Amino acid sequence: MFYGVDLTSRLMLGTAQYPSPQVLLEAIEASGAEVITVSLRREGAAGGAFRALLAKSRCRLLPNTAGCHTVREAVTTARMAREVFGTSWIKLEVIGHADTLQPDPFALVEAARVLCAEGFDVFPYTTEDLIVGEKLLEAGCKVLMPWGAPIGSGQGLRNLAGLRSMRAHFPDVPLVVDAGIGAPSQAAQAMELGFDAVLLNTAVAKAVDPVGMARAFGHAIQAGQEGFVAGLMPERDMASVSTPVFGLAELA
Repeated sequence: MFYGVDLTSRLMLGTAQYPSPQVLLEAIEASGAEVITVSLRREGAAGGAFRALLAKSRCRLLPNTAGCHTVREAVTTARMAREVFGTSWIKLEVIGHADTLQPDPFALVEAARVLCAEGFDVFPYTTEDLIVGEKLLEAGCKVLMPWGAPIGSGQGLRNLAGLRSMRAHFPDVPLVVDAGIGAPSQAAQAMELGFDAVLLNTAVAKAVDPVGMARAFGHAIQAGQEGFVAGLMPERDMASVSTPVFGLAELA
């Protein structure tokens, strides 16, 4: 549940870089996603046509502040997105490093505090840092979206220990792995850690077959979540026999 909204699918899908509008719609349908992200800048460039296209998907829109590097930019973009898309949901991005696109934690917390006070439902793109997470929750966020790896890198979950710690530290907070997921197996791994959802874009949009890849991610996320709920076996340092030793033949 995100800000009081129950969702069936645990996959959130981005809408950039697809080869065509039709492929985008088919990929969304194949994935089973119920939430899709959208950039205000792309909407402006398309003159409203992009918003009309996304309406056909019948998904909930999650506008983002992609490309923003300051608090002022992010807050202004969020306010404009609320007017354009008619939703209080906002994926808050405040980039601090041009090469890695790592979030600026200080500006992120400040922008989140402003937007939460204005009634936004903020989905902050952050790192797995526990202190930053605490500050974002104090600012009013009710969801945290730690990265798996740099945006568009396809490196998967680079800091498994950090993500495990985050899940354990915030047991009752919805957590979404956002960015860096490049393969269905990586998405399944995120769900096996107990995360609530995965948000991705490039791995589907840039696939040879985006529709097929979207479907694969949908299946992988469902499998990972069901595996987590069923209870994964613990890792062992040594082998453990699965066949009883009693009743084996004794050789003289």
